[in-house]
Amino acid sequence: MDTVQVTAGITMLRFPVGQAYLLRLPGGGFTLVDCGPAGAQDAVLGALAAAGGAPGDLHEIVLTHAHKDHTGSAAALAAVTGARIAAGAADADAVRGTGSVAPPDLQDWERDLYDSTSRAVPPAPPAPVHRELADGDPLDWGQAARVLHVPGHTAGSIAVLLPEQGALFTGDTLAIWQDRPIPGVFSSDRRRLAASYARLAALDTQTVLFGHGEPLTHDAGAVLRAAAPPESHD
Repeated sequence: MDTVQVTAGITMLRFPVGQAYLLRLPGGGFTLVDCGPAGAQDAVLGALAAAGGAPGDLHEIVLTHAHKDHTGSAAALAAVTGARIAAGAADADAVRGTGSVAPPDLQDWERDLYDSTSRAVPPAPPAPVHRELADGDPLDWGQAARVLHVPGHTAGSIAVLLPEQGALFTGDTLAIWQDRPIPGVFSSDRRRLAASYARLAALDTQTVLFGHGEPLTHDAGAVLRAAAPPESHD
């Protein structure tokens, strides 16, 4: 796992497939947005220690959706740290292991990539979900933080907006592909995904942090709007 300091309070944790984000909270402690694949917990705890945090300083893990590259170490991290886990309501049972998400509606160009990345990521152990998140829910991060329900990649996909910082965590609703923002790959409903892309692109953001791909750190909202595919304007 590599770490990249995106802003003073946000560290990107980059895994062989996908990434997560460690946030230092203004009032003390830390939270995670996604948590990497199964087996990544020691690397995540190492990043927490490097940031000056003990295991008990991790207060919450917010999962943007229920795919295994984003949820795999949630159960192990919660057990070690006592962190509470939050996820979008429609994906919560898949995280718990009592339900599942709809399979992706793959485009032809995605098939080989999907097969190779799926083989590279181990199954995610079931994890508790202590809070089911809905559109507009605030997060107790010591600063303004709001949940956005952005279905399409999965039914329960969420993004998190920090309006005072102009920062947005998109999960896999958006991604960077060949240095360009695109709607997330391996998605279950491309029509809803296009609408979710448009919603996120319309926000006044400076920094956008993706589940896959390098963050945008300057005038991000304008970059997203300029790259929007035609269907997101419908």
